[in-house]
Amino acid sequence: AGSRIPGGSRSRVAINSSGVRLDWILQPAAEPKIKQDKRRPMYTTCTLRKQQAWGRRISTGLRKLVSVTVLSALAANAWCGDDERRWAKRIHDRLTGVPPTEAVLDRMEIELNGSDPIAAAMIAIDGPDNPASKYFYNVTLKNFASPWTNRDQDVFVPLNDYSATVIGMVRDNVPFDQVLYEDILYKGVDGLTGVTPYSAASNAHYQDLEDLNFDLSDTDVLESNVQSTLNGIPSNATAGVMTSRAASEAFFIAGTNRAMFRFTLMNHMCTDLEPLKDTSLPPDRIRQDVSRSPGGDSRIFLNRCIGCHTGMDPMAQAFAYYNFDETSGRLVYTAGQVQPKYLINADNFRPGYVTTDDSWDNYWRSGQNSVLGWGPEIPEGSRNGAKTLGQEFAGSQAFARCQGIKVYRSVCLSEPSETDLTDLLTASGFAASFNMKDLFAHAAEACMGS
Repeated sequence: AGSRIPGGSRSRVAINSSGVRLDWILQPAAEPKIKQDKRRPMYTTCTLRKQQAWGRRISTGLRKLVSVTVLSALAANAWCGDDERRWAKRIHDRLTGVPPTEAVLDRMEIELNGSDPIAAAMIAIDGPDNPASKYFYNVTLKNFASPWTNRDQDVFVPLNDYSATVIGMVRDNVPFDQVLYEDILYKGVDGLTGVTPYSAASNAHYQDLEDLNFDLSDTDVLESNVQSTLNGIPSNATAGVMTSRAASEAFFIAGTNRAMFRFTLMNHMCTDLEPLKDTSLPPDRIRQDVSRSPGGDSRIFLNRCIGCHTGMDPMAQAFAYYNFDETSGRLVYTAGQVQPKYLINADNFRPGYVTTDDSWDNYWRSGQNSVLGWGPEIPEGSRNGAKTLGQEFAGSQAFARCQGIKVYRSVCLSEPSETDLTDLLTASGFAASFNMKDLFAHAAEACMGS
């Protein structure tokens, strides 16, 4: 029962199961304003509300003759409900794509109640005793890397040596900057039932791993190997995924090898050539195949073509010894011998640059594209081949930012703001550690409440 009393307060009377009369006086009080954290609003709000509810004790909003602690606890539960459990499920769903078991959910909820969302995310990624962890590797990471392996940026292409290497490096905590220059390649362990043996001339091995649903989180299934040994090219000619069979088939086939340069920018620096156009740089390294007067109008070259080619051609020279042979189905590397594709259409502009080796230069270290944040400069005499160019890319701030952008998109299903991205990279320490698994876990924390 209840009745009005002067001042607008309400009295309330109840009889408990023992027949004892309980009296309250409830006074109207404004709901406390909770400052919300944009990155994880539900987590912050619920935590603050619990603290306020348990700490309120006797207040202007509630005066009673029974234990304030009990009612405060009820208030906290009413405000928060099962938030930590819902956040745990959301983290698991975003990282693996499948719901967790009740036992896994219980463990993740305990970590969240202890204010350790990174530990909760790691349960989703690596268990232990989480049967769904395999889907972080088999599905989430496979879909994450697959668009990088083909010109159409198709997420539904079969597993290949490029995507398998990305999966393995993330699983084994290999610093991810090495993805563009290390002598590394992941393949299935020899002797797996029903799996075609690895071949540098076929993707059948990886297709079988996917079709037979092998668990790529298992080190007894997917293992690290030395790429140069597997593919029969010199170690100094390997450049991580750039010299994988999948990348070679997509970006070294025919053409002029400029595709490898462009798609590496798109996939690992998160920019296409158009935003990087700079017509102020010298055109001395632009090849002969680029007309200086397309359609008879030199203004087109001076105002458009030169903008991309002044930066691209000096760096794409790093790939001068590479080709993908469609007949043999494998990467070809001709040490000391420039591929004929670099010398085609010479009559377009005879005074143009003639490629004689695989030395490269980064003209973008000066001018507007210095904003990409290039790392320490590689000495001039050492700037040869794809490996050192991969080191140049991977050492840039743009590379680290790009991984943060891609991971945030994958986990949070939205574009990060500049603040979101800065917070993610700072919290994960990615620019120093290059640990992709940590980056995924911190992204899951950043958006677990939305």
